[in-house]
Amino acid sequence: MDRREFLQDVGTGVVVASIGSGLANDLGFSTAFAQQGTERLTFGKLEPLVSLVQETPAAQLIPQIVERMRSGTSLRDVVAAAAFANARTFGGEDYIGFHTMMAIAPAYYMAQELPENRRALPVLKVLFRNATRIQEQGGRAREVLRPVTAGEVPAGGVTGEALRDAIRRDRTNPAVPERLYAAMAGTADDALNNVLYAVEDGADVHRTVLPYRTWDLMSIIGREQAHTLLRQSVRFCAKGENDRTATYYTGLRAMVPRLLDQHRLIGRELGTRMVDDRWVEEFSMTIFLATPERAAAAAAAALAEGIDPTAIGEAISLATNQLVLRDNGRVNAEGPNKPAGSIHGDSIGVHATDSANAWRNLARVANPRNKVVCLILGAYQAARDRGDRGGSFLTWEPYPREDARNEARAIEPNRLLASLEDAIRNRSQTRAAAIVHRYSTTTESPRALWDLLLRFAISEDGALHHEKFYRTTVEEFASARAAFKWRYLIALARVTASGHGYAAPGHTEACRLLGV
Repeated sequence: MDRREFLQDVGTGVVVASIGSGLANDLGFSTAFAQQGTERLTFGKLEPLVSLVQETPAAQLIPQIVERMRSGTSLRDVVAAAAFANARTFGGEDYIGFHTMMAIAPAYYMAQELPENRRALPVLKVLFRNATRIQEQGGRAREVLRPVTAGEVPAGGVTGEALRDAIRRDRTNPAVPERLYAAMAGTADDALNNVLYAVEDGADVHRTVLPYRTWDLMSIIGREQAHTLLRQSVRFCAKGENDRTATYYTGLRAMVPRLLDQHRLIGRELGTRMVDDRWVEEFSMTIFLATPERAAAAAAAALAEGIDPTAIGEAISLATNQLVLRDNGRVNAEGPNKPAGSIHGDSIGVHATDSANAWRNLARVANPRNKVVCLILGAYQAARDRGDRGGSFLTWEPYPREDARNEARAIEPNRLLASLEDAIRNRSQTRAAAIVHRYSTTTESPRALWDLLLRFAISEDGALHHEKFYRTTVEEFASARAAFKWRYLIALARVTASGHGYAAPGHTEACRLLGV
């Protein structure tokens, strides 16, 4: 059997039959390709739990899940079932559906920060949202992801490029790139790096965050289903490809290969040159002030100069952090839970920060070629989000603003947490930001501050974004240099205050069921 026959046979189950399911899983083969002849994807021993999640209305599901956990079902299995039910139903094609998918891994990580008796709360919150949307969209009858027969891998060339080109060419028929993707059998890392070629054909928050949060989920539920879950990004990119987006991304699609060639970034060993805090700060402002094209060029030049890619990624994140700190808020209300002046949910700053976090984390796990492209596009998107989505970010004063800082100085350290909770409950973004800034100057425990902000990230709806943004903040705080860490907590406090007063559906009932 030659390699091409081997890859094609993944679609008919020959691999699993011939080498065994254990080795197939080790190689990264997904049941998405190994269970042909069935009408729907199934998920082994988790299938009963997946079906329960998919077929049960939210109000009935949560009590059943709580009872199952009391009987020994792990929170990890609940998370996996939620992800599989979501992927099978929506396939990356439904707005609320893929937002819920992006919240699943963050909810699990949030759970690890909680005491045992409250640990299920963030997962149950997202599970309630997941079940509600699944039922709204028709449940089992509306399934998008089904078994797919592998196509033929083009002779020669790079498989990721072939997948990208298939999406451009066959955009009205996502089954064509799906079959090609199915033929690209290999490890989970291979699947990610192939999908990234398609992801990098644009720069949009959902296009970027979906594959990162899907990949992040693998560390929780294992890589056996990496191919299945990453299929969502194939379908997302295919569905989003049309004449308007092709025109919108024309410049980006020409820019990336030009920069790679100009700076000879393909095939070279990336540098490890260390830089100081001043360099990171100045480079972040270079990105913040630049046009998208100039920001991308600056990132490419820094990579060519041998700057440590981690430092470049940190600067990109700091640039988007400025968008949260400077945002003057929505001019008009955008629905009942996003009033004028608010910055939570799909605000410019939250979207930009989540995107930068996704680009730099994808760069961290990608192969050398994709690492470079992710950082170039991270810089590009940071600058574009500032300029293209509206607002006068270059002139707006960042939080915490001076008058609020002066008032916060008078608060005794042991009263700061109570004052912060009061500011959040009164939706005072200015006070909340200033109080966290003041907290950073004391010897009070940072963990107590995190616990307060985490509690509100769980109890409030967040307009689909609270879990993701909380986790983004945790990740950025953990990786940032000491000089920059607290900027992220100040931003989180602003967003938390902005989003207060809109209780998460199902949260009260989940608390009652857990007895907390």
